[in-house]
Order: sequence, then C-alpha cells, then structure tokens
Amino acid sequence: MKSYIAQRVGIGLVTLLGMSLVIFVLLRLAPGNIVDILFSTGGYVNPSERQAIEKELGLDKPLWRQYVEWLRQLAVGDLGKSYRYDLPAWEIIKPLIPVTLELAVLSLVIAVLLGVPTGVLSAVQQDTRLDYVLRLFSLAGLAMPSFWLGMVIILSLVAWLGWIPPVTYVRPTENFPLHAIQFLLPALAVGYRSSALIMRITRSSLLEVLREDYVRTAWAKGQSKGVVIWRHALKNAILPVVTVIGIEFAFLIGGLVVTETVFNLPGLARFLVQAILWRDYPIVQNLVMFIAVVVILSNLLVDMLYGVLDPRVRYGS
Repeated sequence: MKSYIAQRVGIGLVTLLGMSLVIFVLLRLAPGNIVDILFSTGGYVNPSERQAIEKELGLDKPLWRQYVEWLRQLAVGDLGKSYRYDLPAWEIIKPLIPVTLELAVLSLVIAVLLGVPTGVLSAVQQDTRLDYVLRLFSLAGLAMPSFWLGMVIILSLVAWLGWIPPVTYVRPTENFPLHAIQFLLPALAVGYRSSALIMRITRSSLLEVLREDYVRTAWAKGQSKGVVIWRHALKNAILPVVTVIGIEFAFLIGGLVVTETVFNLPGLARFLVQAILWRDYPIVQNLVMFIAVVVILSNLLVDMLYGVLDPRVRYGS
C-alpha cells in the first residue's frame, strides 16, 4: 500500500506540473493583460507609465522567467501578490476556501443521503411503479440545472412565504441559523442534481450485482432481505458509486460559479471568474492549481477506498 500511495503521489505531482504549464500558457494566450484593462478607458496613454506598471508587476520579463518564478514561489509557499488588489494572493484566497468547501461538502452529503437509498430502492423494486417514479425523479434532476433550481427555490420562498433569503453572506459566528439556511438552499439545489447521477449509478450497479451467483446463494441460505441487499450486494456494487462521488466532489469545488452567484456567496468559483476578467494572473493561477490539487487528492482517496471496501482489489506496483 505504501508503494502504491508513493506512486500515486508521484503521478499527482507530475500531473500538477503539467497543469501548471497549461494554466500559465492559456492565461497568456488570452488577449490583453491587466495593464491593458487598466488603460482601456481610452485617451492618451503615457508609454513610460505603462512600462513602469508592467515592470512593477513583472510582466516585462520573458514568459519562461515568469513561469519559473511562479514555480519557485509555489515551492516556498508564496502565492504572489494580486495585481488588482495589491495584496498577497493568499490573503484574498484564504477566506474564499471555507465558503466553497462548506457548500461542496453539504451538497455532496445531501446527494449521497438522497441518491444511494433511492438507487437501492429503485433496483430492489425494479420495473414497479416505485421504480418508475424514482427514475423519473432522477431524470428530472439531471435535466434541471442546479442554478435554475436555485432560482426557483428563491422565487418560491418569496411567492409562498413572503420571505427572501439573505442577500449578503452571513458568517456562522454572526448568526448560525441564518448561515445554515443560506447554505442549505443552494446545497439542496446542487445536491439534487448530484443525487440524480448517484441514484442512477447505484441502481445500475446494484442490478448487475443482484444477478451474481453469490447473491443467489445468499438468498438460498435463507438470509434476510436486508442482509442480502445491504451487506452482500451493495458492498460489492458500491465501487462505481464511490468513483462518482469523488468525481462529483472535485467538480463541485470548481463548478459552483453560477450557484454562488445566484445565492451571492463569496466562494472560489465566483471569484475565479472575476479574476479571469481582470487577468489577475497570481489569483487565477493559484485558484486553478488549488482546484487541480483537490481533484488529484479526491482521486487518490477514491483509489485508497477501493482497497478498504473490496479486499479483492490489489494494487499493482
């Protein structure tokens, strides 16, 4: 196991290095930089003033030197300084991470609690009326964008209860009940969409396992329905579900742009779009690298869970 983890960590580091190069190049391929945006109002631009700003921001250096300097800063834990705010990038990014992590974790918990049991029920009650209802429920979740569902939730609360959710971010230390409501609403919208995918994967995987010989043997031994379904069948059908859960969590970290905008949450994804528009290279580069790290760690955790959930899994060298 130790050699496998070391191998996966090594692959992850190489992947991060490749991702850093892709991020750096794509940002520079986009037309203009923050200096162009600052002087985009028109009128006369003093070339010496422009050159002074570019030199101050390090944009006058060759691209390879800018890239090497960024890697050097990452290696020592220095994320650089924001071009737009003239503040250390970490000071800007740090308060955004808990917001997105809280929303992503809460959404995933709702998705798992809703998706796995409904997937099991749908598989056990295959081709019954309940199965058709649950499949329709999951299909609706896949068809409705989470941000649209979020807007429907807000409009419904206004129309039926005459209550508007908080329009400004409320910290848990300020008012925890209001903070919980503020995150529960978008988590329900996002979690419902994710639960639909988890439900369908759980159903298809469990149906395949229920046809296996060892399951029929368990039935023949007279074991109870709960033991056969939850202990024997689901335990062996859960691996694809775990994979989807890991992928969904990684997706949620960087894919909540519109949801955070609809509910006015100061999270990573929403701020990332603003930083891209301003060509704030240190912020964009480090935020995308953070998302890449989360994706790699999620995949590593999923691979490790395979060995815990299924002893038959053996990792190669």
